[in-house]
Amino acid sequence: MTSQHGSDLPLSRTAIETASSPPVTAGAREWLGLALLALPTALLGLDLTLLHLALPALAADLQPTSMQALWIMDAYGFMIAGFLITMGTLGDRIGRRKLLMMGAAAFAAASALAAFSTSAVMLIAARALLGIAGATLMPSTLALITNMFADPRQRALGFGIWATMFALGMALGPVVGGVLLEHFWWGAAFLIAVPIVGLLLVLAPLLLPEYRAPHVGRLDLASVGLSLAAMLPVVYGIKQIAKDGFGLHPVGALAVGLVFAVLFVRRQQRLADPLLDISLFANRAFSVALIVLLFGLVAVGGTMLLVTQYLQLVAGFSPLVAGLWMGPPALAMVAAGVTAPLIARRVRPGFVVAGALGLSVVGYLMLTRLDNSASGVGIVVAGFSLAYLGLGTIAALGTDLVVGSAPADKAGSASAMSETVQDLGVSLGIAVLGSLATASYRRTMLDRIPEGLGREAHEAVGDSLWAATSVASELPAGLIEEAQAAFTAGFSSAAVVSAVSVSVLAVLAAVSLRHIGVIDSGEPRQ
Repeated sequence: MTSQHGSDLPLSRTAIETASSPPVTAGAREWLGLALLALPTALLGLDLTLLHLALPALAADLQPTSMQALWIMDAYGFMIAGFLITMGTLGDRIGRRKLLMMGAAAFAAASALAAFSTSAVMLIAARALLGIAGATLMPSTLALITNMFADPRQRALGFGIWATMFALGMALGPVVGGVLLEHFWWGAAFLIAVPIVGLLLVLAPLLLPEYRAPHVGRLDLASVGLSLAAMLPVVYGIKQIAKDGFGLHPVGALAVGLVFAVLFVRRQQRLADPLLDISLFANRAFSVALIVLLFGLVAVGGTMLLVTQYLQLVAGFSPLVAGLWMGPPALAMVAAGVTAPLIARRVRPGFVVAGALGLSVVGYLMLTRLDNSASGVGIVVAGFSLAYLGLGTIAALGTDLVVGSAPADKAGSASAMSETVQDLGVSLGIAVLGSLATASYRRTMLDRIPEGLGREAHEAVGDSLWAATSVASELPAGLIEEAQAAFTAGFSSAAVVSAVSVSVLAVLAAVSLRHIGVIDSGEPRQ
């Protein structure tokens, strides 16, 4: 077990540390640094979900098409996923703290552009720029934790807190959006990034260490181009298929993206200092943890969008009240993110992950029983709380398994992979499950729209529930209730898909990660 590029798998840092002298425990400066890193981490999660409750108000102001609305929601997450691998490796080369500060300044500027957008296209562009800037922050924050916490137990807890803050940001996005919409216009939600970034830029040089990986070569620009050429066509193809079904253009885009993905992988295998070290995937813990994170976030990301729409458009809550109803799921997620690493000191992480995902399956099954009655809100909140319990667990332990399995000088690259699959998972969930629910809605409403309805109202009712709600005053009695019932049925169909997929993930975690020892056991993470 010598070289990470050889035929044998690398020793994990846990095994190396156990074999050598006991690692130095972190002090007050490191924990204060972790608290500082929690701010941009929560902000990044916040921006993934900030617009869920603001979508109706945004739609009334900017009047996006249904496709533009989807791009507004997930352009941010897709651009992060596209650039994370590049930025993670760039941080290892130029310095993780330096990249963090540069990216934070860019994030604040893009947030201001988003806040004052005057058209749907302008907001999509601003969200894309936010994604690129966010891609510099995420691997930097996570990789810096590996530098600050040498003790495996402290590092696992640090990862847990980091993952909890990111997921908490995702959970608080609708709440913050609801509070701000109660008093300001929808764009004000983006401006909260400005003071957070200002604080980070002032305190980062005082609390955070700098780290550059030793003996690294130049950034391979051809690899950067190939990674983008692989990601962006695949993203386009998935979104087009989700909207219009299989056709020549989206299938062709997928094929082009896959060809470039193969070329990217082959180039990485030939380079002495690759953009992405493909040998990392030979580690079973690394690969399985990535799969669990990806598909677990697909289920959560799509369900979150549908839950927030249900609370507003079916239950009839204001953005503020709907956001407050998201509080119990957020608390469940925080509890899981903090306690999962502590439980994993006594119970093997694979079994902890499998158990939490099993509880999530129960939650998704509850969401398949939705209706338009008053009890629907209770079912939504309870079911989504269980789903978020699984999210907190897989985000904390999955991140630790991915980054903890990689050599120290590859922490940035491993961190980028962890965040790539999580952000791609959320965005895919929004695109795939959101489109599945929308397709079910449209099939149901196709034969229920009465003749004689105006063209604009007819198109709105046939497009989506939020579009139908915007023209509710023009609709005949009872039609909006039928639209709500059609949306609820589509939501239930998406929940079935989530329940099945998460069940498979629970079995995969229990079987494929059962060999991973409890945290700080000294057993290699392979």
